[in-house]
Amino acid sequence: MKICILCFDLSNNSLGRAGLLALALKSRYEVEIIGPSRSGGIWFPMKDIGIPIRPYPWKRYPFFISTIREMIKYIDADIMIACKLCPTSYGIALIKKWASRIPVILDIDDWELGFFYHSGFWGKVGRFFNLSNPNGLAYTWLLERFTGYADSKIVSNRFLQKKFSGTLIYHCRDTTVLDPENFDSDSIKANLGLEGKRVVMFLGTPRPHKGTADLFSAMEKIQDPDVRLVIVGADSSIQSQIHNMENNKDKVIILPKIPFKELPDHLSAADILVVPQKDTTDTQGQIPAKLFDAMAMAKPIITTPVSDIPEVMGEHGYLVEPGNPEQLAKAIENIFANPEEARRKGQNARKRCKELYDLKVMEKELTFQIEKLITPQP
Repeated sequence: MKICILCFDLSNNSLGRAGLLALALKSRYEVEIIGPSRSGGIWFPMKDIGIPIRPYPWKRYPFFISTIREMIKYIDADIMIACKLCPTSYGIALIKKWASRIPVILDIDDWELGFFYHSGFWGKVGRFFNLSNPNGLAYTWLLERFTGYADSKIVSNRFLQKKFSGTLIYHCRDTTVLDPENFDSDSIKANLGLEGKRVVMFLGTPRPHKGTADLFSAMEKIQDPDVRLVIVGADSSIQSQIHNMENNKDKVIILPKIPFKELPDHLSAADILVVPQKDTTDTQGQIPAKLFDAMAMAKPIITTPVSDIPEVMGEHGYLVEPGNPEQLAKAIENIFANPEEARRKGQNARKRCKELYDLKVMEKELTFQIEKLITPQP
């Protein structure tokens, strides 16, 4: 059986969830990921994950119609999984379903309209009339009215489950790969030029709703000369935030994007992983994937009580108020002052991840959804 996973843009981090689903299914099914690529390439961290990835040209309307036709023509699968409630994934999957009766599983891991709604009244008006964008506000708003046409729905958090229904399947991780016992953190720190340093790590694409401004403010308040803030996967735009810092600019280290397979090495160098989510329409409908990376690697985690984060973490992390750099700085200092407590929380977080959020859990849940669609109902 062949599964075709549609990703709305192969060139950005939306490939993360699509790739995760593919990795969970590849031992049971033939899996392929397809989608348009806005930059023309494949998102670097998941470029070489061992899954066939087929990109198509991203264009504005009316030229994108030719891409839609080409994708529909060459989709050859028994079941489609459309990642994200976006026109260039779910919209195309629906057209293919209506043309060929191939079942569609809709996977919703973000509230797409939430990203539009944070921009204020006039921002929303401008985006609504941006009709040349295939994933524009108007088309995304319309597509929300068509979720009932999916043969099955899965969601990544309870906000989305309440809004769209569907089966809850959190992000998961392969805890046999993300295992701290497999790595020598001291030698990896030395290789990264961080020997003897206390490493606070932020992993992923820095964006305002992810609380990076609060993180920089918190770093300015920390006096420990050995603390370093290491940001992995940032682009050049982050330099402006560093430039605006009044203190401790020299304590911020930027590392480039890394392949998915190198993630455990970099995580092993972290003493603390920070996920300082803001409480906005961007974050209320998502759960950060890097939370599960840190849990699998038994890292002390500082985060905020937004979306399902407290439920996912249980009692095994450190929660601070969103938008509160003072609390964030104190939490960092508290962890370094109480290493045994931090180690214990990290170990318990890993146990929870192995039990509830291992890749095998996702494989089991996805397989159940797929088998329901292919097994004749009495």
